[in-house]
Amino acid sequence: MAGLRNRPEWQFFAVLPKADPVLATAWWLLLLLRGALPAVFAIAMGWLIGAVQHHDELAGPLTLMGTTFILLQVLTPVHQAVSANLGSRVAAWLNDELARACVEPPGIGHLEDPELMEDLTVAREFDRGQTGPPMYMNVDFTATSLVEMVGGIAAAVVLFGFSWWAPLVLVVAWSATHWLLRESGVWRDRNTSEVRSAQRHADYAYQLAVEPGAAKELRLFGLAGWAVERFTERRRRLFELQYQATRLRERPMIWSLLIVAVANGVVFWALGSAAVGGSLALDRLVVFAQVAVGVSSIAFGGLNWVLDGAAAPVVAVRKLKPAMAPAGALSDGAGPAWSGGGSSRGPVEIRIRELSFSYPRSERPVFDGLDLTIPAGSSLAVVGQNGAGKTTLAKLLCRLYDPGSGSIEVDGVDLRNLDVDGWRSRVAAVFQDFLRLELSLRDNVAPGGAPEADIVAALADAGAGDLADLETRLATGYEGGTDLSGGQWQRVALARALCAVRQGAGLVLLDEPTAQLDVRGEAAIFDRILTATRGVTTILVSHRFSTVRHADRICVLEHGRVVELGSHDELMALRGRYRTMFDLQAQRFTAEVDEEGMSYDTL
Repeated sequence: MAGLRNRPEWQFFAVLPKADPVLATAWWLLLLLRGALPAVFAIAMGWLIGAVQHHDELAGPLTLMGTTFILLQVLTPVHQAVSANLGSRVAAWLNDELARACVEPPGIGHLEDPELMEDLTVAREFDRGQTGPPMYMNVDFTATSLVEMVGGIAAAVVLFGFSWWAPLVLVVAWSATHWLLRESGVWRDRNTSEVRSAQRHADYAYQLAVEPGAAKELRLFGLAGWAVERFTERRRRLFELQYQATRLRERPMIWSLLIVAVANGVVFWALGSAAVGGSLALDRLVVFAQVAVGVSSIAFGGLNWVLDGAAAPVVAVRKLKPAMAPAGALSDGAGPAWSGGGSSRGPVEIRIRELSFSYPRSERPVFDGLDLTIPAGSSLAVVGQNGAGKTTLAKLLCRLYDPGSGSIEVDGVDLRNLDVDGWRSRVAAVFQDFLRLELSLRDNVAPGGAPEADIVAALADAGAGDLADLETRLATGYEGGTDLSGGQWQRVALARALCAVRQGAGLVLLDEPTAQLDVRGEAAIFDRILTATRGVTTILVSHRFSTVRHADRICVLEHGRVVELGSHDELMALRGRYRTMFDLQAQRFTAEVDEEGMSYDTL
């Protein structure tokens, strides 16, 4: 039973009542009724012929035939409608399960684990028509195929009225096609890593071609044709792999034809012999001949293909949930939400001791023995080459990951011993890929709610006081909505962090917070940020030294360790790595004024 429950087909059918028990019950009842009706129609046909032969009343058989015929016509569109609605409910249930699987783990390791990416792609894209038909179509296709299967079984049951062996011979013969053709490789290689990889590449090329984000550069660099060519090439490769996995092989096909031909020949020869010998009347011959043909509906066919596609996203989602939970898990915080004399507000001291960390499935350590202390209420700028671990440090401080070894201490308490949600409520952060909510300006600045005075003040501190009315939705797809430039969105993200500071955050993390602003604008904004966060522990990650020089101390990361630490003046006097990077960047600003006549006074 355990093996049966793990089969993709079982998992698919098990999801139906979870998605909507009422629709699932109606779906199965209609399916069984539609499957039985062809056998009932065959019986009614035999009854009518017998009535004509024996000059009996025709009202009964004609009524049964007419009712059966009408039901066959009426129930089909009704079942299609139920299937479409049930399919939509299944899709919604799968999306809900996937959303929960993605957001419930407190960390983010499960979203950056390369071993989960292929299943995540299948689960995320299943209802967009790229990895197969949408789920509402899959459920309808499955219903149609199952109706045929039930019809074949019902026909076999009626055929027992002729002899005990005839339906068994036909059922065995037609069922053999499932085993023979399935063993030919129809399912064996359909969901291999190579097939899923081809699907992922095809989807990526497709997104490049149709998404607006890439449109400008595709045209600017003449890559539009390349994107289409890449998509068609990858898609063609995917089709080739799927064809190789699903093609019917010659030898199993010959065996299937031979077995089916012999079995049907034997049964129909027996029917003919009985009719000629007078032991089988014409009315019964008509019934049994029809149902003998109807048994063929249980042969290998569309059901196998449909279940293959319909079950894939179900299996992916159900496999992801238990896999994501441990991948995104963090150690349980058994301590308080905040430390430091019982106060839940105010700056915090951060002490990093012998910190080591590597990303999932990666053997290269990002940090290997990192030591760093950030005094409470001070500002620290973190600089270094790409890949030095600047953003990773911000993730660890937000406790999106736990360290591999070593510790991060907050006011003397290991971060792993603090309540995760309680700690995060004391942290305000702006990342490079900051959040853009299709909500009002008010909700973008304070998603959890805040007094209007704090929201207005935070927008002013971020230089975004005149962007829009607080109730304006920041999306052009809504009535009265508006869109913002990259720099304006960045100011909104900064305002979100500054509003959190006004609500009591004790640590501010800024990861390239003003990358889309010009140098002069960035320096002005950062001066405002330092003023607004005075008395709060602030950590800034930036490549622009015109900004980092304003911090109390500057930390230079290299190969996962701190190689230099001090104020701007101290590091410049040291004439080490920081001085080299500063001088290289400063060479771009040797002119006294820019093209607008504004003085370069930021370096």
